[in-house]
Amino acid sequence: MKLLFELSGENPTLPFSELGCVGTLLDQRLQVAVVEAPDPQEARRLAMTHVVLEYLGECEPNLLSFRHLLEDLAIKTSRPFAGRAKKVHGGCNERNPCSQKEFERMIGTLVDGPVSLDNPEVEYRAILSEDRCYFGRVLCSFDRGSFDHRNPGKRDFFHPGVMMPRMARTLVNIAQARTGEILLDPFSGTGGILIEADLLGMHPVGSDFDPLMIQGSTKNIRSASLMLADATHLPLSDHSIDTVVTDFPYGQSVCIRKTDSMDQLYLASLQEIRRVLKPGRRAVVVTHRDISAIAAGVMTILEQHDQRVHKSLTRRVLVLGH
Repeated sequence: MKLLFELSGENPTLPFSELGCVGTLLDQRLQVAVVEAPDPQEARRLAMTHVVLEYLGECEPNLLSFRHLLEDLAIKTSRPFAGRAKKVHGGCNERNPCSQKEFERMIGTLVDGPVSLDNPEVEYRAILSEDRCYFGRVLCSFDRGSFDHRNPGKRDFFHPGVMMPRMARTLVNIAQARTGEILLDPFSGTGGILIEADLLGMHPVGSDFDPLMIQGSTKNIRSASLMLADATHLPLSDHSIDTVVTDFPYGQSVCIRKTDSMDQLYLASLQEIRRVLKPGRRAVVVTHRDISAIAAGVMTILEQHDQRVHKSLTRRVLVLGH
């Protein structure tokens, strides 16, 4: 089924990469993507998507082209519906001015059915981005506050500097982990990544070199298999793990062996990740500086993303293939 996605604008590349767990990316514009998805229900796992729609068509972002599109579609519905329009920055310009209200009125006029702006059972939506106007029927919308109740400060065990749930979910999705598979986080800390994997029906496995983290994370996620272990010498068999997602340690607050430099730790950990990961599968690793030269000597770099957290902190996301 061809789906249309209205995406979050918080990062220019991560929302598009996340869609890989749903299907094949066919087309994209700023905050908009078209995907061929074998199972539309899988879209409900996404973290950086606002709205999922059934793709109905597209045209140039002007009223005349949109009228022709609606006339060709000849949509009829017996259910009360509403027409909405979303104008992404760049969807219209001075040479091609447009009004969201005019697009919405055109949907209400040219869709054959009862209009209900207050209590619609069906919503049709036009999304104008760059040089295209995409049109679809809303399948589901995401409550952006749905992750808030899992914020790190609300967990039984808390440690500063950990990743927020929405980002953790995004990384699990980018790793293309599937229900029933084993996901490993070799620097599991308070268990945030493992929590998201567990909610998606995976078998979360975590390890940490710090006994305090292992003891504390058992309070946050009781269903995970947790190990007190060195990430450079994991007690796991070769090719026993389906996917790996981890946030590498940094700074002075982390618990690592005193003989290790951070570069030595990154290299040895990546080599161990490659050993335990099944061939053909992905590892997603996050660091706070560029380690692409180190990673490229161990695995294949499939993607690189940057996420600015605040003025002095930018996360570097590497998607690695075995």
